[in-house]
Amino acid sequence: MQTLETHRERVIIIGAGPCGLAAAVELQKIGLDPLVIEKQNIVHSISRYPVYMEFFSTPENLEIDGIPFTTAGAKPTRLEALNYYRTVALRRNVRIHTFTIVDRLTPKPGGGFMLEARRRSVRPVRYEADIVIVATGYFDHPNMLGVPGEDLPKVSHFFVEAHPYTNTDVVIVGGANSAVDAALEIERVGARVTVVHRGETLSKGVKPWVLPVFMSKVEKGAIRLMLRSRVKAIAEETIDIETPDGPVTMRNDFVLALTGFHPDRRFLTEAGVVIEPEGWPRYDDETMETNVPGLYLAGVVASRNEANEIFIESGRFHGRKIAAHLLATGRVAGTPR
Repeated sequence: MQTLETHRERVIIIGAGPCGLAAAVELQKIGLDPLVIEKQNIVHSISRYPVYMEFFSTPENLEIDGIPFTTAGAKPTRLEALNYYRTVALRRNVRIHTFTIVDRLTPKPGGGFMLEARRRSVRPVRYEADIVIVATGYFDHPNMLGVPGEDLPKVSHFFVEAHPYTNTDVVIVGGANSAVDAALEIERVGARVTVVHRGETLSKGVKPWVLPVFMSKVEKGAIRLMLRSRVKAIAEETIDIETPDGPVTMRNDFVLALTGFHPDRRFLTEAGVVIEPEGWPRYDDETMETNVPGLYLAGVVASRNEANEIFIESGRFHGRKIAAHLLATGRVAGTPR
């Protein structure tokens, strides 16, 4: 009988996104050496961004621990961000178990936690830790449209690059940056693009240097914009849209439902974290500790009304709060570096 692989750690961080890495670096500074467990690759969410995406934030607002983030332009690109966070992890010698899925997080009766996981999705692994920081993101959990046909192969909640959509009829659902950026890129390669958004106007958060370009395309008829409209059903070659003027059926090859994402809080509820009536987890804003002693949050999983309220810009400081609390309480004593 094969022995179950078991790891005993003082601190485990679940999630190797920017906020998880930032928390690891902050804990290193107080003498700890946390293990980060990541179900995919380092900063997996960023690796799934559109190939040519440009961040809204400036480089200094994405930095970890003051480590310089140098870029060729005023705004960092996806490729530059991947290189930066990868470099931070390597230079700071952050211990990371990638491609390891944590299935269950359970508090132990005497304190601490047990984590049941799978390496490469198949080999069972067990972890034990005194402290756990949940820094899982949200990119794997899209907000679904909830309409017939959403499970068809032609429908995607992710936009990677424009080339495959050349000379096709594409409907993009959404009114924020991801929808606007995708529409511009896809129209540029010769696709016939329709943007469907339920709001009266596009999101106020659309990048101000992009919005005029998009609206110019709409005014010239290069992109069709349907406001106050909703997708009602999707078929192999058509799509049904409810508009202020009544239902419309359009020919359609692909649907990009870029309607945002939400955190997966299953770990937290199973571990005993109270979910407030409004739908978010209970935690202390000053320490990031949940109602379960020793269980902390970092990054977007701590969001309240909207997943987008916590970005890298703010979530990267959660680890600093956690480190300060661990030092103040003496829960995990370390020697500051």
